[in-house]
Amino acid sequence: MLRPKTGASTSSLRCLTEFVLLALALVMPIQSFSQTNPDVSAERKHALELYRQNKFVEAIPLLEKVVKALPSDVVVLESLGWSMYVVTASTKDPEARKQMRLRGLGFLQRAKDLGDDSELLRAGLEGLSKPDTPDTPLSSVGSADAALREGEAAHARGDLDDAIKSYKRALELDPKLYIAALFIGDMYFKKGYQATDPVEKKQLMSVAGDWFTRAITIDENVETAYRYWGDALMAIGNKEEARAKFVDGIIAEPWNRKPYMGLTQWADKYKVNMSHPQIEQPKSVTPSTGEGNSTTEPSPAYYWSFYDVTRTSYKAAGFQKDHPGEQQYRHSLKEEASALRAVAEMVSKDLQSGKIKTVDRSLEQLVKLFKADLIEAYVFFTRLDEGIVRDYAAYKKSNRDKLRLYWNDVVIAKEGTF
Repeated sequence: MLRPKTGASTSSLRCLTEFVLLALALVMPIQSFSQTNPDVSAERKHALELYRQNKFVEAIPLLEKVVKALPSDVVVLESLGWSMYVVTASTKDPEARKQMRLRGLGFLQRAKDLGDDSELLRAGLEGLSKPDTPDTPLSSVGSADAALREGEAAHARGDLDDAIKSYKRALELDPKLYIAALFIGDMYFKKGYQATDPVEKKQLMSVAGDWFTRAITIDENVETAYRYWGDALMAIGNKEEARAKFVDGIIAEPWNRKPYMGLTQWADKYKVNMSHPQIEQPKSVTPSTGEGNSTTEPSPAYYWSFYDVTRTSYKAAGFQKDHPGEQQYRHSLKEEASALRAVAEMVSKDLQSGKIKTVDRSLEQLVKLFKADLIEAYVFFTRLDEGIVRDYAAYKKSNRDKLRLYWNDVVIAKEGTF
């Protein structure tokens, strides 16, 4: 899983390599090295090992030498581009930094042109294509900002212990500095991933989790620490705990694609199927005055007509009543959830009375969501738009358990649940 750093002012620091994708990349069957010059093969192996060890400064010249001999090796190209991305975070000279970013971008673009389409590569291209902001403070406390940058320089050298010391100093100077706690945890994660002894690996991942907890305590509405924690738990085989962290990351920032990537890779690893309820709603329909009283069973369109009626009524009077501080109408959670609930209530009533025996799959799933009180959660994760998103923060504040339940019992459902 991808591990670029995040935060409101950390664009220059979004450059941490995640070892899972790297491990996959290193065994990609790009070309056979059995026919390559033995000296080049040895240098390639050494350069990639330095990269795996986070010794990016040392890796760059070797990777550059290898790429001259193997210009179509996407593994080397991607590793070189990412190494340059990492090192730019601690490059003080503006012109040198600019040139390294351009060169790193070029190597990543070449890898893409040769067919590399990894998430790591795409994130690198995205990061290096954005405007560089090296002077943007990472903390309002100057000494904490300086300590963070010292930590990044140590990380670029592969000195994880020294990086940890600098990040800890930054957190002491600025106790509310989310990224400092996050970075400490990330360094312990990397140390754990490199550990060969299972006991040591587990201990280091546990320490990483403690620091991710610290970051979440500082700001529970940023997804990164949850996702990193999920990576750490998955690395030591804690399947269900890892799933819970990825889900919490999605709940923290549902508009951010990265926590979804984490959960998707979790599902791929453990062969778990995931899907949202497939509720197919017909186009706007006009309710039939007689259909509901007919001796024949009402059609799905009859029930869905109550969706349109409810929304029309809400637009006319409900929105202003529920949102007195807003001058203009917008599509809201209350409107969407009320409309879906109206449909579900009518279906449930008729099923209970025996008026109908069965319903189609879409209405069946909608009724299940209604009975579980998860319609709002369904709306946020499948029907989110510019209007509804404005209601998310307030709902999340008091309904995290329902949002979790939706993912754990509906999306990641046991066979036959939904």
